[in-house]
Amino acid sequence: MVKKVVVSFPADSASRPLIYELIKKYDIKVSIIKADIDGGRGGKLVLELDSDSDHIRQAVNFMKESGVDVTPLEKKISYDDTKCVSCGACTSACPSGALSISAPDWKLKFQPDKCVVCKLCIVSCPLKLFKIEFAD
Repeated sequence: MVKKVVVSFPADSASRPLIYELIKKYDIKVSIIKADIDGGRGGKLVLELDSDSDHIRQAVNFMKESGVDVTPLEKKISYDDTKCVSCGACTSACPSGALSISAPDWKLKFQPDKCVVCKLCIVSCPLKLFKIEFAD
């Protein structure tokens, strides 16, 4: 199972070896997709966690108990599909294939599990319909 999460660190937790602990204690393959961390001010990580569902659940609980906020990536990314005209500008900018348009309906489809938080959808959408909370 693969799960992408946004991990937010308070300043006092930013220097903790969290990734090491996830690998060592929970046998999780961790990929850091995006990072903005400063030991003095905290920060955020986008992590891809790869293991069985029980280990991932335990690891997420461990992080939360350690004072770290953990949110599924799909809850941090949104777009206003009611205003989308399916022009395809975002699909051509999306390197991960998280955004696509195809027959028969030719409507924009978003697959958050493929997203790598590159933020190219934000700049490519002519209607500015995308929001990524990590982009703060």
